[in-house]
Amino acid sequence: MNPFNKLVSPRFPPAAVGLSGEGASVVQLERRGGGLSVRSAGFLPLHAGLVRPGFDDANLSDPVELARALTELVSDAGLSRRRRWSVALPEASTRTSILTMETAPASRAEAEEMLRWKTERALGAHLEELRVSRERLQPDPQGRARYLVSAVRLSVLAGYEQVFAALGWHAGLILPRHMGEAWWLMRDHTEDRASDSLLVSSHAEGFTAVILRAGQPLFVRAVSCDVEDRADELYRFLLFYRDRNAPAAEGETTTTPVPAVITDRIGRLLVAGTGLDYNDASAIVEETLSAPPRPVGAAELRLAFPTREIDFQQIAAPAGLAALAWA
Repeated sequence: MNPFNKLVSPRFPPAAVGLSGEGASVVQLERRGGGLSVRSAGFLPLHAGLVRPGFDDANLSDPVELARALTELVSDAGLSRRRRWSVALPEASTRTSILTMETAPASRAEAEEMLRWKTERALGAHLEELRVSRERLQPDPQGRARYLVSAVRLSVLAGYEQVFAALGWHAGLILPRHMGEAWWLMRDHTEDRASDSLLVSSHAEGFTAVILRAGQPLFVRAVSCDVEDRADELYRFLLFYRDRNAPAAEGETTTTPVPAVITDRIGRLLVAGTGLDYNDASAIVEETLSAPPRPVGAAELRLAFPTREIDFQQIAAPAGLAALAWA
């Protein structure tokens, strides 16, 4: 089961906006042959401090100025007439977690109460303060239910929605940036069944690492750190992944859930955002897991670019959400 299955039931637009503390991007895709093509795209650096991504506090120092910047961006991209958009929010503005139900609930009401408690504990806020996206994943090998939850504070979201309303936009799907980026790995997950895939979504405040198995998130880790600490933090995350996937020695018992298919190999690596390039991330993967990953870029994803001036790493998130129009 793909965690996007319930999300993609409506007809989503083939265009999306991506926001970060560094800039804003827009993408419109079209179907071409057996893949997708970028029909129009643009990226606009934002003034420092205009968007200050954070989970707890208002993100926008000047909503009017952001509206002006987005108006300029869509105008330059030839998308001024478009009103329906999907939106990829800044990573630090959101929180994502994978929840596992250790015990089977006795009733649907008890299941909802357990999920509520686990969600609030994992995200650090009351549900009444959040907009939460929750999707059920495949059970773990012990048969325990697993859920992918992502959330943004309503007070933070209100600031962005104020800007969208001023522009006359309807934002039907609003998700964290890494969800749009991870979609590319979910979409083509049948290529390498003997290994996992890794997304490293880097941004000014740190990075989010997502490991996917058979097209579903297995581990998600959001790290706030300086640029010079990213390599060390990614190395620690991969050590965690390697240790969690190691089978128990003969005669040894373990309480750590081990996936049904044992693998500690990253077959594909997608690096998005800014602050960490593919060569550095690939070297860390190879050092930790003793095998180099295969790079995932636009060509591997059958995404055609009309010009080399467009950087896939900058638009991977909104392009992933736009691709949901054909999911």
